[in-house]
Amino acid sequence: MSQWKRPDGRTSTILGRKLGGELLRLRHAARKTQHESAAILSNTNTKIVKMEGGWVPMRDPDIKALCEFYGMTDNSTLQALLDLAKLDRERRKAKGWWRSVPSDGSLAEYIAMEDVAEQIRTWQLSFIPGLFQTPEYTRAVIVGHDDWEDPEEIEPVVEVRRKRQQRLHGDRPLQLYAVVWEAALRQLVGGAEVMRPQLGHLLDVAKLPNVRLQVLPFKSGAHSSASGPYSIVSFAEMEALDVIYTDTHTVALWVENEEESERRRKHFAHTAKLSLSPHDSIQLIDTIRREM
Repeated sequence: MSQWKRPDGRTSTILGRKLGGELLRLRHAARKTQHESAAILSNTNTKIVKMEGGWVPMRDPDIKALCEFYGMTDNSTLQALLDLAKLDRERRKAKGWWRSVPSDGSLAEYIAMEDVAEQIRTWQLSFIPGLFQTPEYTRAVIVGHDDWEDPEEIEPVVEVRRKRQQRLHGDRPLQLYAVVWEAALRQLVGGAEVMRPQLGHLLDVAKLPNVRLQVLPFKSGAHSSASGPYSIVSFAEMEALDVIYTDTHTVALWVENEEESERRRKHFAHTAKLSLSPHDSIQLIDTIRREM
């Protein structure tokens, strides 16, 4: 279970945790207890715990009351907190289809963020990016994981991935910049009969105006992204930091600080610079497809 998913299904959001962390910092600086803070709101300690953990949307009057109690008098700081709370409430209100995702909290939260993201830069070593996968390829990937024992669990995951791919189309299409290692193109996931149409689908999605696809060839040698796959999720709002998401077989990791975000952006840019141009990448993909 994800550390951000409670047994009752309540989700701690990225923005909610950021806002809660700021309130926690102010409370500690003012040397106030949770009990004292709860009394100001005529509520219980549990309310403060939920607020500081980002588990619940926060009301403006509660934020103002706590900031006044903590002695925080800077209007610009208060307004920044109120703006953050408004943004978080708006995202929580969007009853997106991802709320019924048959998976753990980490994936559900990632999909929710993906649905409101403006741009995603993703680096993949072993697999075709999820937003580019055909259903047959997705099934082959799932079957290849020994965690999946019940065949009935496979199709819901395939359907979730299909719905996610709708973000590449529509009125506000996701800007997706993907760099894929050549190995992911040559690995016979599901055999040649699965890989040929998968590579053909890659050629099709690469034509979308909101998609940039590059291939890092074997001949590029060592590079700064060799340690593993990751995605950089960016939002339109100035208040929202880029979020780094790394999903491995054993752990899903969120990184939410500007220093690490900047480091990963540099790594991604460096890896992309070593990669083939979009035109040459398409030619390589087509060559590999024809060879299968």
